[in-house]
Amino acid sequence: MISAAEENYLKTIYSLQRDYGSRINTNQISSKIQTKASSVTDMLKKLSAKKLVIYEKYQGVYLTEKGKKVALKVVRKHRLWEYFLVEKLKYNWDEVHSIAEQLEHIDSETLVDNLEKFLGFPKFDPHGDPIPDKNGNIIERTSNNLLELNIGDVGVLDMVKDSSETFLQYLDRIKLALGDEVEIIDKEPFDNSVRIKLRSKEIFISEAVAENIYLKKTLS
Repeated sequence: MISAAEENYLKTIYSLQRDYGSRINTNQISSKIQTKASSVTDMLKKLSAKKLVIYEKYQGVYLTEKGKKVALKVVRKHRLWEYFLVEKLKYNWDEVHSIAEQLEHIDSETLVDNLEKFLGFPKFDPHGDPIPDKNGNIIERTSNNLLELNIGDVGVLDMVKDSSETFLQYLDRIKLALGDEVEIIDKEPFDNSVRIKLRSKEIFISEAVAENIYLKKTLS
């Protein structure tokens, strides 16, 4: 049996590997889940004993194929539940992450398969993240981070990397949502802030916000 805590670690390692490469260190995990490095080390030893990760002290950790399979199942459930909550129960996109964190640990493959079928086999969750299918296949986004784009580029908001409540509420306040067209008006070298045009209105975006916004470029 794999506990909910172990599933959370596997999902975290999977996410970090996608962002930073194959080997992840304990400090990265500790920062991500906000716990002590010593606690992370203890958990990695448990996961290693179950052959879910390869862990070597001072050398980092990475998922085994078995561990990746478990992580993708958890990610699939999380994103399907988020989609269900937004599309069927009409939750706001900033309300669903913490609820899905609980629902993702329900251990019923039949339930998840039926949920996916009921929803019409969605490919992306409400934040634009791809939903793995039953076999762990996942569609890779080809979006560009806002900081990677040039002045004059135009794109459609395709995904937000940060799905925290506070970040999504900020996007709601500036009325920026998935599917909105954005034009890069100017970039400030001093602090990496970006000035964008959204529905004929110009908005200044900080570097911290810009690095979490991804656009599918339509014009350049």
